[in-house]
Amino acid sequence: MNAIEVTNISKTYTSFFRKHKVNALINLDLAVPAGSIFGLLGPNGAGKTTLIKILLSICFQTSGTAKILNENTGNYKLKYRIGYLPENHKFPSYLSGGEALKYFGKLSGLDGLRLDKKIDELLELVKMSQWKNLKVKAYSKGMMQRLGIAQALINDPELIFLDEPTDGVDPIGRKEIRDILLNLKTKNKTVFLNSHLLSEVEMVSDRVAILNKGKLIREGTVKELTEKKHEYLFEFENKIDDEIFFNLATQFNLAQIRDECYTALVIDSAELNKLIDTLRAKNLFIKEIIQKKSSLEEMFISIINEAEKKNNL
Repeated sequence: MNAIEVTNISKTYTSFFRKHKVNALINLDLAVPAGSIFGLLGPNGAGKTTLIKILLSICFQTSGTAKILNENTGNYKLKYRIGYLPENHKFPSYLSGGEALKYFGKLSGLDGLRLDKKIDELLELVKMSQWKNLKVKAYSKGMMQRLGIAQALINDPELIFLDEPTDGVDPIGRKEIRDILLNLKTKNKTVFLNSHLLSEVEMVSDRVAILNKGKLIREGTVKELTEKKHEYLFEFENKIDDEIFFNLATQFNLAQIRDECYTALVIDSAELNKLIDTLRAKNLFIKEIIQKKSSLEEMFISIINEAEKKNNL
């Protein structure tokens, strides 16, 4: 089952006199499995925020259809099943953290002891219990982010949209937020994550999608997107003898990167196994074989640069 289904969505913004048009989204198809953490990536102006606004019915698509939790996005009752942390969110400065959560809890239909208990649980979850009675105006950016996450969870939603949830949060706080997201996944919650901190997305996301200029240019698991499918790193017990290495380098695409470490480019798994058999036949002790991969950030930059070159042709 998919928590989000987007089919052929396009969104065009026009100026007042319709003289200028901006295609924010172009024929977008996307599916987010229920109970997963899904990362949405893209440079500024890619259409990420527009997509989230369409899914939340803050704005409406020009064409195409979108469903959330198997319901049309226009169904207002869906709001009770969704949590949302917007980027650069604001809370009334005269309220304390606890009072802000009570306000949003009442908007979600909670009240009384049930709401009070939920507020205490969430403040403890985001490590904000000791600042429950402190006015929001005295909160740091990181504290505001933590309170924002608590607000997004106040109604125990099935689907949570988080826009830059770790912005302004220190490394320890980011680790704690990652743990919260992973814990939500164990409870079969779906998390739709939009962040410019690609290292954070890489550590928690099951799948990611990359948008550029309104178009979906890549989608898949982090492993699928970052693996260099035919490049392997070999570490040996000792450095390979120069004569043996020369013979291997001419037979296979083998290169030395330091004393006991080498890289190999192979066509497929059959050639990889042939290389391993050859190495063993020469009594070379292999300590480790690692399939090389780039980071999500490296992959992202490469894909965006490649897309830009195609657009400029």
